[in-house]
Amino acid sequence: MDLMAGEKLDGRYAKIWAASTTSALGSGLATVAAPLLIASRTEDPLVVSGGFAVAWLPWLLFALPGGVLVDRVDRRKLMITLDWIRVPAVALLAVAITTGNVSVVLLYAVLFVINSGEVVFRTAGGALLPTIVPKALLERANGRLYAGTTLAHGMLSGPLSGFLFGVAASVPFFVNAGTYAVSALLLGLIGGAYRARPKDGPGDPGEPVKRRSIRSEATEGFRWLMGQRLLRTMVGLIGLLNLTLVAATSVLVLLARERLQLGAVGYGLLFTCIAVGGLLGSLTGDRLIAWCTPTWTLRIGLLIEAGTHLVLATSTSAPVVGVILFLFGVHGALWGIVASSLRQRLTPPDMLGRVGSTSLFIIAGGNCVGALLGGAVASKFGLTTPYWAGFVVAVIVSAVTWRVFDRAVVSAAYAEEAAVSR
Repeated sequence: MDLMAGEKLDGRYAKIWAASTTSALGSGLATVAAPLLIASRTEDPLVVSGGFAVAWLPWLLFALPGGVLVDRVDRRKLMITLDWIRVPAVALLAVAITTGNVSVVLLYAVLFVINSGEVVFRTAGGALLPTIVPKALLERANGRLYAGTTLAHGMLSGPLSGFLFGVAASVPFFVNAGTYAVSALLLGLIGGAYRARPKDGPGDPGEPVKRRSIRSEATEGFRWLMGQRLLRTMVGLIGLLNLTLVAATSVLVLLARERLQLGAVGYGLLFTCIAVGGLLGSLTGDRLIAWCTPTWTLRIGLLIEAGTHLVLATSTSAPVVGVILFLFGVHGALWGIVASSLRQRLTPPDMLGRVGSTSLFIIAGGNCVGALLGGAVASKFGLTTPYWAGFVVAVIVSAVTWRVFDRAVVSAAYAEEAAVSR
């Protein structure tokens, strides 16, 4: 992971960082405001968690075909188009709230639209990054992207969304629409063509890839990922752990209200705790991972995952919950940097979109199922049941996979990437 002398992150990366951070601020406002809006109309845990399920459903439906699209077209132009599509969608919801014509069904519909764009937008961004960033700087580049996202999405948007929602329920959504527009304008300032190179031959960055069926191209990406032991293990683990995490998060607004006695601003501050930890982990991620090694970064993260669920299941103290969520934020950032950087290092350039979207598809499956299970389990067995289930799963996963991410395996992955680069 040593940084190569003379290489640095250039102006194109700065624009991507600014666009990503701006968009994350608006998305964070909507992420916090949406469950508050639903909870203001119903106390049914299943209806509340249904918003999370609707938000994650597009990741299951469009992740794989989206990856094929990302590998076929100019990735930067695709991201700009998706931003402009989401602007009127969020603005429509904000207007409906203002005029008193909003319903849970409309909110679900808009969440579906904007997250349909998000799944392809994120895949395109992940595929675009290694084309403008030297491989030696991927950990740093990903770390700074995570830092900007966590700063905007968590630290700022959490309490800000709670405050703005208190002023007027529509305001967080109006701001979200504006941030998508700013993101599109920033991405438009980046010059150059960013199509994938054709698989056969060196090709030209501006030349489109060879066209085959969407199914065959998506299958190729899936098969390649399944053939990579390290990457497929990481993706599978994240998908499983996210199932229990999202199940817990989907009813967090109710836990904050009933057990922690927190209002809208306090609920937003819980996300701020995660964001502060994520910011710290993101800004120091490349150095922490190099010092701790990817192996122990992943192992310690599994222990923090289990501890987070245990505290949420047992504690009624908001400060205690805030501390464990801070640690979870550090863990989440470091895991994200390791997973993203390894995938970008090991994946062939012409398959970055499909492999990235396959990873998102598997992870999103756990997220969508978790969102539905959270409300259903909490309704039937009690509010803390999803957290106890998450604790048990994290302990089992830690025990089973402790030896999977050893130094030999990770070192072999970096050796393979270096061999391919040469």
